[in-house]
Amino acid sequence: MTMTTPAVPARPGAVLPPLRIGPLTIDTPVVLAPMAGVTNAAFRRLCRESGAGLYVAEMVTSRALVERGEESMRIISHEPDERPRSVQVYGVDPATVGAAVRLIASEDRADHVDLNFGCPVPKVTRRGGGAVLPWKRDLFRAIITAAVEAARPYGVPVTVKMRKGIDDDHLTYLEAGLVAQEVGVAAVALHARTAADYYSGTADWDAIAQLKQTVTDIPVLGNGDIWSAEDALAMVAQTGCDGVVVGRGCQGRPWLFADLAAAFSGSDERITPGLGYVATIVRRHAELMVEHFGDEGKALREMRKHMAWYFKGYVVGGETRAALGLVSTMAELDERLGRLDLEQGYPGAGAEGQRGRAGSPKRPLLPYGWLDSRDLSDEFAKALHEAELSVSGG
Repeated sequence: MTMTTPAVPARPGAVLPPLRIGPLTIDTPVVLAPMAGVTNAAFRRLCRESGAGLYVAEMVTSRALVERGEESMRIISHEPDERPRSVQVYGVDPATVGAAVRLIASEDRADHVDLNFGCPVPKVTRRGGGAVLPWKRDLFRAIITAAVEAARPYGVPVTVKMRKGIDDDHLTYLEAGLVAQEVGVAAVALHARTAADYYSGTADWDAIAQLKQTVTDIPVLGNGDIWSAEDALAMVAQTGCDGVVVGRGCQGRPWLFADLAAAFSGSDERITPGLGYVATIVRRHAELMVEHFGDEGKALREMRKHMAWYFKGYVVGGETRAALGLVSTMAELDERLGRLDLEQGYPGAGAEGQRGRAGSPKRPLLPYGWLDSRDLSDEFAKALHEAELSVSGG
């Protein structure tokens, strides 16, 4: 079923109109990409406090969710004032994905469900999941159909996030976008890299433009290499996409969503935080993490990965930087933040640009014989079902 999403008029001065995802209206057309170990409720609150948009929880596996694993249920938990609530589901078996989406929708655990067809990590692709799954076109159609049909009675829109394909010789995104539109998906997002690209090189924004020209009845969102509000505006101008998805660019910079909200409203106001501001946000993030996990030790261990991102470009000192990366209690965090020169201003370009490790292109790990056919054999279907059963615990 194809359904054209009615447009919402843009506000005066706005770069784009609000984003419509089924019954949801997102005033600022920006989506926080789900990132494992990053986009939990604590980080989402920081981003929400900074700006506006749609904030997606960490990916959860469909089997673990159906089994009601403790960590999986934590992943899809939201704060009482978090609206709209958004979760991302991963799976390789249509029945299990449908059951997971039905659980979420029927129990009113989210207002929006995204399906993951973009993950390039080997433990996912070697099972035929994530970015390599759309190669099996009948399986892709079956999964998204099961999800849409499970969510429809409850008015919960389903979206799809995907990559260009397996590699440059095995592209799937245009066909997958048309299939998603046909079966009733509410929007599609494209990370403009292949699985083989991993996070390396430069995102192919021209592919986003091609998808936008091909898929015309539902919103098309662009993802890849948005490190600043200016990057987001440039992507929209180059591709004509209906909104942007931000991933690594906000790591250690939840205030990026304030910049994005300003940019999409037509303002050139931007946050250029001094070190004192950054330290305040780090402290706030840690407090929220303790509240989220209910365990100070676990919360502070989870905070460690964020430290390099927060202090990128600032003069911190090697000893203090290392100490912040080993923090284990709130008292230690306070002591180490207290060593900083909190009067230090914004370092400019040093704090901008890419966050995290880009890595290098790599040959995707695939099930043996995966590329031999676009159709799913009985043997592959059985193997995928077994793979789904082996994934548990969130």
